[in-house]
Amino acid sequence: MTFSIASMETKTGPRAVLVIGDQVVDIAKATGHEMDANVLALLADFDANLARLDKLAATKPAGVPLSSVTLLSPIPLPPVLYCAGSNYADHAAEMAKASGREPPKDPHELGQRSWHFLKSSRSAIGPYADIPFPEHVKKLDWEAELGVVIGRPCRNVSGDKALDYVAGYLVANDLSARDLSRRNGVPDNSIFRNDWTSHKSFDGACPLGPWITLARDIPDPHKLKMRLDVNGVVKQDSNTGYMIFDIKEQIADLSSRMTLLPGDIILTGTPAGVGNGRGEYLNKGDVVTVEIEGLGKISNRFV
Repeated sequence: MTFSIASMETKTGPRAVLVIGDQVVDIAKATGHEMDANVLALLADFDANLARLDKLAATKPAGVPLSSVTLLSPIPLPPVLYCAGSNYADHAAEMAKASGREPPKDPHELGQRSWHFLKSSRSAIGPYADIPFPEHVKKLDWEAELGVVIGRPCRNVSGDKALDYVAGYLVANDLSARDLSRRNGVPDNSIFRNDWTSHKSFDGACPLGPWITLARDIPDPHKLKMRLDVNGVVKQDSNTGYMIFDIKEQIADLSSRMTLLPGDIILTGTPAGVGNGRGEYLNKGDVVTVEIEGLGKISNRFV
């Protein structure tokens, strides 16, 4: 039976659940093992736990309506959020144009590897949560992204084996405070000019969800339609097949530098259509919705 893995809000904290159709099953209550209440614990021994979850789902356990619960970020506090920068050619071109630069060449031709920055784990927020509009930000931007959830420890993994280490996929919005990306008073040519922390890691900067769709249920993660709208107006309409560095390359590159662990999430880049490219930015009251084929959608209001 097909199911996804999510986290729901309860009075005692987040609880891991199976999403089966329009029903939600509290995993720990169904199995009688309290350790099953934590998504990270389930991912820690993913192969064994997935087999147990398959058996549980096959019993058609009683659940509650999905509409009756509040979903949180599928992993409420992800160990690490790796974010691919400039990983769609059309997005790289629009950002270059916005800053008066020439469109960059294909990094493959220059012998370069995928490039990632970190986003604070505490910036992760639920798929339908209201997001406090960040203080002192006037240029708040959106970025629809495919999120990859690591399910097995991996180090020095080759590209042809990389997808074997993926537990599943989710929808993400890599929100960006464009006007906080540069430090005032620091020369443009200084290596200390950029401020990635303020730019990317304010509270609520990373909506995730609505759940983890298992990798086995996505035949090819590089053939998924992705779309973002603001207040119902489409801003991004693309496909994950347009990545510069695909998921296999990103996992291979990252794992050559450090061990990727279960629960780590890789945001794989955004296509063209961000606000900065057209001089449009978010305001209080705006609702941003991101949908990726086969994975569901997330929708967040700024308050």
